[in-house]
Amino acid sequence: MSHIKMIDEEKATGKLKEVYESIAGRGRKMAHILKVQSLNPEAMKAHYQFYRSIIFGKSDLTRTQREMIATVVSVENGCFY
Repeated sequence: MSHIKMIDEEKATGKLKEVYESIAGRGRKMAHILKVQSLNPEAMKAHYQFYRSIIFGKSDLTRTQREMIATVVSVENGCFY
């Protein structure tokens, strides 16, 4: 659970609502790792693009390996992934 204030999808307006919809689509829940940046929609959008590059971009690691690393790091941090 985050100690950072987050704005829920149903309460989002303006730029934040646009970013939520562009990332998750309408009616879908956002991952908390992104939602903690809800006070700064531009940072959220950049973080999402960075994440997509890491997980889906060209790499010597397979996607499965990258997902496994992300999962292990999340467990070590006590964070749901």
